[in-house]
Amino acid sequence: MPKKVGYAEIAAHFRHKIQEGTLRPGDEMPSYAELKEQFGVAHTTANRAYRALKMEGLVLTSPGSKTVVSAPSSNNIGTRVALHAATGSALDAGETSHILEVGTVGADALVAPRLDVAPGTPVHVRRRVVTRADVPIHVSSSYYPAYVIAVAPELQQPVSTGASRELAVERLGVAQDHVLEEVTSRQATEAEKGVLGLTASSVEVTQVVRTVTLADGRVVEVAVKVSEGSTILRWATQLRAPEPEEDGGA
Repeated sequence: MPKKVGYAEIAAHFRHKIQEGTLRPGDEMPSYAELKEQFGVAHTTANRAYRALKMEGLVLTSPGSKTVVSAPSSNNIGTRVALHAATGSALDAGETSHILEVGTVGADALVAPRLDVAPGTPVHVRRRVVTRADVPIHVSSSYYPAYVIAVAPELQQPVSTGASRELAVERLGVAQDHVLEEVTSRQATEAEKGVLGLTASSVEVTQVVRTVTLADGRVVEVAVKVSEGSTILRWATQLRAPEPEEDGGA
């Protein structure tokens, strides 16, 4: 580490440790005094670094004002779009995506109205499980209309791209405009329990149905993401312009 760093570099340092599993849920983070000594920065810089990690849902303040690593979480689409823009992949460091199934199915009562097609219309599905540090985080099924597969036939292959929707958007030449995410809870199916490593006879899961619309009004993807009920789903939205980066220093 350089002697003088900004808050973003400090946040990135600990983000990597959390994502690779070196720091695990419940672990106590260094105090502000320890951060100041380790990185040679002012208290305000250390505070901003932890604020950034809190906004991402990676750490939280526990009783006694200690900062600890949060419980496992599943990123929302905004975070994954930002990750892809910054790294070329929508997966966090330490995350892997494994394809479970690809193929053509008839759009069911959940998917059909969101894709604006009649029930039973053939659509393409890609089912995958995302793991972090070898622990399943969520299982996701992405449904694509025929016009998406026409421009991105690679999505018919059982290979994880880490950014399937971004590939489709690039080929279509139309930007993503907005997303609707609908959250509910229900009982896990036997298949979901097997993929997520859940052994109880009755398991509550959280389901997020995500509908992504392009700037021209077409829906590019409907995805159904399922995670074990204790997995935290976090949404963080910046409501003001980012503050200018500082040089650091004591």
